[in-house]
Amino acid sequence: MAATGHRRGSETKAEIRDVALELFTDQGYEATSLRQIAERLGITKAALYYHFSGKEDIVRAIFAKHLDDLDALVAWAGAQPRGPELRVRAVDRMVDLMTEEGMQAMRFALANQRVLRELGPGQENVFARLTELFEIVTGPDASVEEALRLRAALLSANIVLLAAQGLAATDTQIRAVARDVARLLVPAPDNPDDTVDSRSA
Repeated sequence: MAATGHRRGSETKAEIRDVALELFTDQGYEATSLRQIAERLGITKAALYYHFSGKEDIVRAIFAKHLDDLDALVAWAGAQPRGPELRVRAVDRMVDLMTEEGMQAMRFALANQRVLRELGPGQENVFARLTELFEIVTGPDASVEEALRLRAALLSANIVLLAAQGLAATDTQIRAVARDVARLLVPAPDNPDDTVDSRSA
């Protein structure tokens, strides 16, 4: 990714985070230098230091963004009427989240588990947010089987990405299979008119 035009500070920070995540995943955290990240972006190392104090700071920012996205999903789910439509829409949104920006973060986590253990960038908070989402979407009246299906559907992208390790699976294939698995567990309504775009409010 080369520098193009004038960046705002928030844009530069996001671009540093994205490029670093790509490099950390492709060539490993230890093998990636701040200079490589800066060169890929077409900025100076000093400019990178303006936004991040080091690689550890970038990793924490990557996972803070992931937690922010989960927070937004939990907040959205909490504001919706309960029922079958919420279950389908929440599962769709979770698959979207995990197979777009979240996919690279998951790949990094799988390839750099020691780094995550040492830095501890809030992994324990992911489970707390997922638990809250499970409770909102499931509701108090669901059976144990329904709750298990919903939880598995919400985690389908994670499961499929784990299953894809060692396979020459493309991102498109992973997204498609994750959505297929989710749909088997939590089918869309029979009436097409009842199906709501997962990205709509």
